[in-house]
Amino acid sequence: MADENWEITFAETGQDAGTGARLRRIRQYIDTPQFMMTYGDGVSAVDIANLAELHETGGRVGTVTGVHPTSKFGEMRVEGDVVAEFNEKPTQVTGWVSGGYFVFDRSFLDDYLDDEEDLFLEAEPLQKLARDQQLTVNKHEGFWAAMDTYKDYQYLNGLWTTGKAPWKVWDDDDLQAW
Repeated sequence: MADENWEITFAETGQDAGTGARLRRIRQYIDTPQFMMTYGDGVSAVDIANLAELHETGGRVGTVTGVHPTSKFGEMRVEGDVVAEFNEKPTQVTGWVSGGYFVFDRSFLDDYLDDEEDLFLEAEPLQKLARDQQLTVNKHEGFWAAMDTYKDYQYLNGLWTTGKAPWKVWDDDDLQAW
């Protein structure tokens, strides 16, 4: 197993701070031209190396991973006032949503974020990046799931305990060296 040179810094950013404000408040710890960010409330089999490469070749300030979430509701295709098709909780919806895995150039911290307590990354900062055509999408067609509800917790833990967790990409033998 290759040695990893990890350094973890815990930074107090304020209990009530929005996601954008929290990111801005850690800028003194980011000393690289690009950095990655995730919310940590979802699991995925996102190819991180591909995400980094796409960001580099895209030449934009930010890259967001787009995913097709599973539907929690019955989905209808409507033509006029008639339901033409009804699907009970399809496995994936057709549109893209943010999967919460990002790469940003360091300039994003100063040019798109401020210290306002209620600044949410998903609002003005990402909307402005999109308007400026500075946001590349990493289209991830593989596994992705949110861990937002008790039902999500049960589903994801069920996958883990049965050995069917698609996000587990490491070999347990590698962990023995730790």
